[in-house]
This record gives sequence, structure tokens and C-alpha cells, in this order.
Amino acid sequence: MKPDFSKGLVPAIVVDDKTSDVLMLAYMNEEAYEKTLESNETWFYSRSRDELWNKGATSGNKQMVISIDLDCDQDTLLIKVDPKGPACHTGSRTCFFNSIKTSEDSSNHAIIDEVMQEVEERKQHRVEKSYTNYLFDKGIDKIGKKVIEEAGEVVIAAKNEDKEEIINEVSDLLYHSLVLLANQNVSLSEVKAELSNRFSKKGNSKGDREEIKDW
Repeated sequence: MKPDFSKGLVPAIVVDDKTSDVLMLAYMNEEAYEKTLESNETWFYSRSRDELWNKGATSGNKQMVISIDLDCDQDTLLIKVDPKGPACHTGSRTCFFNSIKTSEDSSNHAIIDEVMQEVEERKQHRVEKSYTNYLFDKGIDKIGKKVIEEAGEVVIAAKNEDKEEIINEVSDLLYHSLVLLANQNVSLSEVKAELSNRFSKKGNSKGDREEIKDW
């Protein structure tokens, strides 16, 4: 099964495979579609320039294709990718950064994934005066010290029964923990998988609880 190009160009919605964030919308003709399949990189058709273009060919911000799905009418593609840099020509990670209407819940639900992605981008691409880059430069001793320090401050905040302080210190602890993961080449998805595995055992453990990780 392939897209129906009989009516012209087909829109392609590009999504980050890890975070499910929509990165961009572009268009494909049949040649761009075939090149995408062959190269496992996104190719599109520029309506303004009237030519094919390979995402990241000049900027280096390529999009490696993970999967391609076709909608029920066979006239729209959903492409999940592993982005190797920002999707937008402005330098933004996604082209959809102009918020028109949102709720607090919808804007916060993926924030940890977004912070992790920013941390990983700092690891790959240095930014002057970046605190994250400073931590990476110092290495695991400095990063580990900060994690221990922030964990202690979380406990102190809890003992002080200071809600605002707890929120601030837990935020610091989470951030430094994400830096530690990136420094050790451990992905957030691997941690999520372990949490999912543990959660699936909740209430189903048998035998000695000391030997079984159970919630």
C-alpha cells in the first residue's frame, strides 16, 4: 500500500519517535516518497522552490526515519523520526512553537522528555556559557556530587514542610539526574521501560517481597 499521488502532493506529518512531539508538516510527491523509503531519511517537495529537498542536507539536522504510517484515505503520511537536530529553520526543535490555546496540563505532560532532549542536545552541540555543558565538562564526579547534594536538599525541604522549597529542590534533583543519565549514555526511555516493568508487577508479586521489586 502506498499514498495516492493522483491528486498531487501528499502532506507528511513528522513526529519525534521518542517524545511524540509534532516537529513539522511538509509535502511529498512520489519521488520524494520513494527517496525517503530508499534512504531512511526524510525527503520532501518544496512548493515554493519547485524542487525536492532532503531535510538536513545543508544544516546537518537530518531526520532518520523510524516508521511511516498511512491514513485511512491514503492521502496523508505520519512519519516518526529520530531527529538529529532542530526541525525548524528558526533553530527551534519543532516548527509548532507559537502557542494559541493550551491548558496547564497539556503544556506540562511531556516536560521531562523535553528537558531530557535539551540535555542530550547540549551534549552533542556545545552552547557557550551553558550550565549543562559545564557539568558535562566536569564529568561524573561533579554531576554525581550535584545529584547527592540536591537529594539532600529535597529531604531538608521536606523536613521543613516547605511546599515551594520541595518543588524547587525536586526540580533541581530531576534535572541533575537527567544530566547524569545522558552523561552515562542511559536513555530516559530505558528508565521508563524499567518503571513500566515494575508497575506491571504491582499487586501481582508472590513469595518473599524482599526479593521482588513491587509497588
